[in-house]
Amino acid sequence: MNAQSKASPNLVPPFNTETAILKVRLAEDGWNSRDPERVALAYTPDCRWRNRSEFINGRHEIVAFLTRKWAKELDYRLIKELWAFTENRIAVRFAYEWHDDSGNWFRSYGNENWEFNDDGVMRLRLASINDLPIKESDRKYKWPHGRRPDDHPGLSDLGL
Repeated sequence: MNAQSKASPNLVPPFNTETAILKVRLAEDGWNSRDPERVALAYTPDCRWRNRSEFINGRHEIVAFLTRKWAKELDYRLIKELWAFTENRIAVRFAYEWHDDSGNWFRSYGNENWEFNDDGVMRLRLASINDLPIKESDRKYKWPHGRRPDDHPGLSDLGL
């Protein structure tokens, strides 16, 4: 059992609406930390990912992938929203904003399908993502680095 499961024993399958929403928010919080080692702990040691056209296997590759990602995607801010769930699976939609080292801003939109083991640790993540160039003035995510404030609008509230 990982630290998250020990701290939140109700975040294991089978999910209900409340636990699925909380699981999504905890994942968002982790990714907004931009700490690859921390994020990787939410996945099984042999977790499999498809992220765009890249296939990733295990925590070591997850850490390497996220390190590369956040070296390229600067000032990354993410919002995830529950789309659907079953006993041990959760589907989310998300959007994140970032800029490259030339100051070009993007909003990336996508969907993820997650599958969890009995301890509530993710063993499969399938992500489809599209990038849209935006003007800096069109940014909607301007909170300080880290966790999205509780009073900040979510995706549906922002019309995304």
